[in-house]
Amino acid sequence: VNRVQRTLVEAWGLIRETFVDPTFNHQDWDLKLQQTMVEMFPLNSADTAYTKISAMLSTLGDPFTRIISPKEYQSFRIESDGNLQGVGLFISVEPTTGHLVVLSSVEGSPAARAGIQDGDELVEINGERLDGVDSEAAAQKLRGRAGTTVIVKVQNGINSRSDSALREVKLSREKIKFSPISSAIINHKTPDGRVTKTGYVKLREFSQTAAPDMENAIHQMEDQGVHSYILDLRNNPGGLVKAGLEVAQIWLDGDETLVNAIDREGNMQPINMVDGHAITHDPLVVLVNEGSASASEILAGALHDNGRAILVGHKTFGKGRIQTVTELHDGSALFVTVAKYLSPALHDIDKVGITPDVQCTTDMLTSPKESVLKNKSSSSSLEADSCILVAEHELDVQESKGTAS
Repeated sequence: VNRVQRTLVEAWGLIRETFVDPTFNHQDWDLKLQQTMVEMFPLNSADTAYTKISAMLSTLGDPFTRIISPKEYQSFRIESDGNLQGVGLFISVEPTTGHLVVLSSVEGSPAARAGIQDGDELVEINGERLDGVDSEAAAQKLRGRAGTTVIVKVQNGINSRSDSALREVKLSREKIKFSPISSAIINHKTPDGRVTKTGYVKLREFSQTAAPDMENAIHQMEDQGVHSYILDLRNNPGGLVKAGLEVAQIWLDGDETLVNAIDREGNMQPINMVDGHAITHDPLVVLVNEGSASASEILAGALHDNGRAILVGHKTFGKGRIQTVTELHDGSALFVTVAKYLSPALHDIDKVGITPDVQCTTDMLTSPKESVLKNKSSSSSLEADSCILVAEHELDVQESKGTAS
């Protein structure tokens, strides 16, 4: 058995043992292995072999059960661990123009020191134009061993004080530690004229550092007199489910149910906190939208169904399934859906999503400014976000009722 055939058998076996649907989408899984083996026999390229394995997995009818190459798995681990070797840029495709724009740069990183700002447009990397290149492909070009260099061409964006000239920047890659959390304090005027402090916390993804970083942010804001919170999960696609459960326990007390997992036999297993102690009982609003998925929906459901938070925004993505990630012998990785889940109130959100308590429209979701606040003491870039204004109103309503739900 050659290397890629071994990978196939390994992936097939994991599916047989753990996949959530024991009928394998009503097919003979043993026969599927034999058929794929025959198709792979003449192949001598790893890439074409992965394509065949992906085709086998696609017959399961579950888009979240998939295989990724060793290179893609390295990128996934970097994001999950909160460590990377690169220049410290978060980038995204701007939906209206299709251009690659800078969402933010990690504080103190090579990109930040070079003056690359939120909203700047990335035009070239090492002489290669980026027209039609997606954000993940561009991010891989920026990453590399610490000490190596990369040359980027940048067009000044909407936040720049200088003109829109194209400039070339040479960046030395470094080991970079980044946080999935950014925060700010919003000075909020209540209906009776008082000025109060609202803590704004943006969580981009559920990496290993999500819970400790959020804990630190809340402690700092409590020390500065914050009395209410907005937790922003918009466009957070998920990540580590364990991290989502850890974040929920920062806000909840007791032995509340966080989520209900349903295994391949259909047995429901509640996942409860063990003697939880919330850091704060201040009023909380959670912002969600159609980009909030997976662990974001688990967290939003846990906080909402346990009466801890009001949800504001748009209906969420609707991913009510839990995956495991297993590294295979060749360095590739297999994502397998092993369970479905229901919210604490037994809502099935798969392909349905969570409908927030209060709907809002947002003008800023397509703007690069929406993502990350580099200046933690400034809330100016949040003032144009209508969903945050709606959230502040809901916090006022909670306070007037005397409830810290």
